[in-house]
Amino acid sequence: MIFGLLAVTLVLFVWNRWRYDIVAIGALLAAAFLGLVPFREMFSGFGHPAVITVAAVLVLSRGLLNAGVVDTVARQLTRVGDQPWVQVAALTGVVALASGFMNNVGALALLMPVAIWMARQSGRSPSFLLMPLAFGSLLGGMLTMIGTPPNIIIAEYRAEATGTAFAMFDFLPVGLGVTVVGVIFIALIGWRLTPKRERPAASGELFEISAYLTEVRVPEGNRYVGHTVYELMRELRGEAEVVVVGLVRGERREPMPAIYEVLRADDILLVEADPDSLKTLLDVTKMELEARVEEAEEQEQAAQEDNGEKRESALGELALEEAIVTPASRLVGTTASALELRQRYAVNVLAVARQGVRLRERLDKVRFRAGDILLVQGGEEELPGALSELGCLPLASRGLRITRPRKVILASSLFALALGAVALGWVPAAPALVGAAVAMVLVGLIGPSEVYRGIEWPVIVLLAALLPVGQALETTGGSQLIADGLFALGEAASPAVMLALLMGVVMLLSNVINNAAAAVLAAPVGLALARSMEAAPDPFLMAVAIGASCAFLTPIGHQSNTLVMAPGGYEFRDYWRMGLPLSLLVIVTAVPLILWIWPP
Repeated sequence: MIFGLLAVTLVLFVWNRWRYDIVAIGALLAAAFLGLVPFREMFSGFGHPAVITVAAVLVLSRGLLNAGVVDTVARQLTRVGDQPWVQVAALTGVVALASGFMNNVGALALLMPVAIWMARQSGRSPSFLLMPLAFGSLLGGMLTMIGTPPNIIIAEYRAEATGTAFAMFDFLPVGLGVTVVGVIFIALIGWRLTPKRERPAASGELFEISAYLTEVRVPEGNRYVGHTVYELMRELRGEAEVVVVGLVRGERREPMPAIYEVLRADDILLVEADPDSLKTLLDVTKMELEARVEEAEEQEQAAQEDNGEKRESALGELALEEAIVTPASRLVGTTASALELRQRYAVNVLAVARQGVRLRERLDKVRFRAGDILLVQGGEEELPGALSELGCLPLASRGLRITRPRKVILASSLFALALGAVALGWVPAAPALVGAAVAMVLVGLIGPSEVYRGIEWPVIVLLAALLPVGQALETTGGSQLIADGLFALGEAASPAVMLALLMGVVMLLSNVINNAAAAVLAAPVGLALARSMEAAPDPFLMAVAIGASCAFLTPIGHQSNTLVMAPGGYEFRDYWRMGLPLSLLVIVTAVPLILWIWPP
């Protein structure tokens, strides 16, 4: 029963029809009703130290980002020059170091705009930088216990098996060796294996939005005079895809008018619409076409020069931003109209691109997916906060924050204090890191609402749901059966071969399901394999940790890979080109190091 349940769960993970946390909850419910997990222990995973530790690390990562700790380093990357291998080495090295102490995706999110900017300044496609950046974030996660969720999970499994968890820097000897070798390979050879996209998805050519901005006038006696912008857009819904992005009324120029703004005669509406939708708008509403935006701006500029006056453009207070939808975004699986983005977040979605191609279907019908690139419009001051709340990462137009030295020192000190307490064995990881997170809230580095936005709840639910299922794999004898099969397969093989086999199997698993899920399912097998070989569990648990962190073969194995897919213009098969040799190099490097540091 447990094998059948896991087989169905893995198929659903790969199918990706439902988000992985929903699949995990379904697996937990099925395990309980099948009698594999006692009902009273169903939700024990939500109190598991590994789950609490992962949540605390995510909050601490948000605090470090807010303080600008990594920004101070990222700013220096813009000075490394134009040599491709130097840019790759600098970006990959910095993101690997940052990923060792904070969330992989957080480190990647910070450096993605820098990488795209560097690529554009060099006149190259971002594709040669973004995949190395993503792979560097995965490599760096192996440096410490808190670098990636699989390490935290493996540390707790070791505590259950031996009574003592892996310490904060127990992963460093093996992780550092693998990371250094991996970064050198990526910088010297790996980036040359990435595809060169002539028209990269992250370039400004993706969205030619100026061609679709038009001014229309509300004539005297029009039936919409006295009605609201909302009523106008509601009537057009289903017939034309039109977004009202500005209002000009005499001398008043209002970017993004409120949806309940009442229209008056001679109002000029700045609308975003393709030619077909514009024609429908004019036919249905009987409004009149004004000058194109470009012409109007030229006329306005000429008038300003003639009069010596400086007047504000209708678009003066608005910002256009390219942003990518993250796997944890609340946009995933829903539409702009369902979330009422205009009403609730003061954000207009003007265009959507998926896998490097701008979607031409109606925006109110588009169900967003992780990796979609959005062209969004909003107020210059409000837009960054709205994107953060929606779970979207700004791309190339994002500027680095102006850091405040006092905050950098304060955040670094709190974080270092927590790490030191864990490393010295004074306090277990979960309470130490939760304490540091609370301290960051109290000193104002993280707002109370940011605490909950900073936690990737799908990952937390996934872990909490799968931990009892993983325990069931062990209590039913399933993990021992798998271990016996592996042992029989390589009975005459050396420990090195068995570790390489285990690591390779976990790598393949982590490339099709979440890496944390791979660690939860593979850790019991590693422990059972150690029992079968009458060996210490440490090398086998370390092999599982390394394998779960190395999802280099597909864009779905890790969020970092998913996030760079659209901006880099990558296809599914592109990940194999650099990912396969890098995976083999990791196994060749990691196995001897594990046997040396953690003899069986």
